[in-house]
Amino acid sequence: MDQETREFLEEKFSAIDEKFSGIDGKFSGIDQRLAGIDGKFSRIDEKFEETKRYFGVVAEGLRNDIRQVAEGHDVIRQEMREFREEVQSEFKEVRSLIKFSYAELDQRMTTVER
Repeated sequence: MDQETREFLEEKFSAIDEKFSGIDGKFSGIDQRLAGIDGKFSRIDEKFEETKRYFGVVAEGLRNDIRQVAEGHDVIRQEMREFREEVQSEFKEVRSLIKFSYAELDQRMTTVER
């Protein structure tokens, strides 16, 4: 191979080496950016997990509150049932007393009319 061809090829190979070095630099920059993005994703994942745990705690608190409300509701329903039964019993007693009083009054009126 003659000297001129050799110089031409070395020149071309040097240019190709420089281009590859530039491309390697670009790939390094991309790798750094991706590493930064991965770091952001891991922080997002951490925040997501933290938020998920927080809402789990909030949901458990709500479940407990709902259970307490339901238990209170059951107690109120039972008390209302007992109150209704008591009032019905008293109404029956009042009715029977009124019937007895009217019967007695009717007897008196009948006696007076005679």
